[in-house]
Amino acid sequence: MFAPTFAQIAKRYTNQVLFVKLNTEEEQSVATQFSIRSIPTLAFFKSGKETHRLSGALGAADLDRYIQQQLII
Repeated sequence: MFAPTFAQIAKRYTNQVLFVKLNTEEEQSVATQFSIRSIPTLAFFKSGKETHRLSGALGAADLDRYIQQQLII
């Protein structure tokens, strides 16, 4: 149910933010490496380091606000 919102917001941030989806069932080792325990999990990275994490689905407006906040930090 979160996928359409994720795709919609990803289009808004083309060339600013790289959005990546991970199939945790197919890539269990990657999910373990990043300690992903719930779906969806949003992790924000800057310069290769995780700066913030959020678990749970957001609406489009809330996801947009979240990304704006992370870009300011």
